[in-house]
Amino acid sequence: MTNNWRGAIFMMVSMASFTVNDAFMKLLSSEMELFQALFLRGIGTVAAFILVARWTGALRFDLGRRDAILVAVRSLAEVGSTYFFLTALFHMPLANVNAIFQALPLAITLAGALFLGLPVGWKRLTAIMVGFLGVLLIVQPGTDGFNTYSLYALASVGTVVVRDLATRQMSAAIPTATVALSAAVAVTLFSGIASAVSPWVMPSAMGMLQLFGALVFVLFGYVYSVRAMRT
Repeated sequence: MTNNWRGAIFMMVSMASFTVNDAFMKLLSSEMELFQALFLRGIGTVAAFILVARWTGALRFDLGRRDAILVAVRSLAEVGSTYFFLTALFHMPLANVNAIFQALPLAITLAGALFLGLPVGWKRLTAIMVGFLGVLLIVQPGTDGFNTYSLYALASVGTVVVRDLATRQMSAAIPTATVALSAAVAVTLFSGIASAVSPWVMPSAMGMLQLFGALVFVLFGYVYSVRAMRT
């Protein structure tokens, strides 16, 4: 199997996992504030990553300066993408947010050509332009359907592009678990600080199950998004 096939499979697993996670988080929006949900999910995610990474011996933090900067940039971009995307998700229909998010592969391809010099022929460039026009039809600037949360969804696309391009530039020596754990820790710290000024509620039994479901699927989403971009 070629690297392209493996990368495509990893990306499909990642996107499917993130989509199921999004559905669980959307359900949680009727029960608790965004930052509480993120923080509770993050605690479980970080704990699971540490246990698995220690068991497999995949944690490594003796990084070179360049890789350390890339991991930091990626983690900050993960915080931004999580905040923008879930804020949009908590205030917009799930289908609308995901429709806007379809601009992501187009944006990554274009950014890869502009900033990393990756080859993109005129056919792909044409397809990208048509795709962006399709996103404009979904967002509909200037209409009643266009609101602040549409911009949040678009901002999440931009931050994911930064995240994935940073991942692409990392050396192969950094374990995937280290990259994913760093992002999970950053998101958890951010949401923990933000949740301190938000009202907290005791999750119901169903809410706990939804949190657990989000935790499981976001783990797969984190790991396979990193593996896809590195493959």
